[in-house]
Amino acid sequence: MKITLTDIPSFEITRGFTARMFHTDGMTIACVDVEAGAELPEHAHFHEQVSNMLEGEFEFVMGGEKMTLRTGDSLVIPSNMPHSGRALTRCRILDVFTPVREDFRKGEVAYAVR
Repeated sequence: MKITLTDIPSFEITRGFTARMFHTDGMTIACVDVEAGAELPEHAHFHEQVSNMLEGEFEFVMGGEKMTLRTGDSLVIPSNMPHSGRALTRCRILDVFTPVREDFRKGEVAYAVR
């Protein structure tokens, strides 16, 4: 199945984080555009997550460890691991979650900041 991201409506996950997502039977793929300076509140979910930095620099805090991800870096986030972060520059991140993020499919986001 061919997917064209620009055909998928975007939505705001939290302030400064806008995503276009699609779902398979077993995973959710999210292309996330992040404004410079935007902050991701600490949260955890039972999904495994792989964050792939397509563009920019993002400061991640995972399990109390601070690290900077740059273009070309990936981060594996285990199930139920607390994580947060801040965009040091404008970023584009490709996130892959397994299993499917039903909260995203339904438009509900537990850690949304409005």
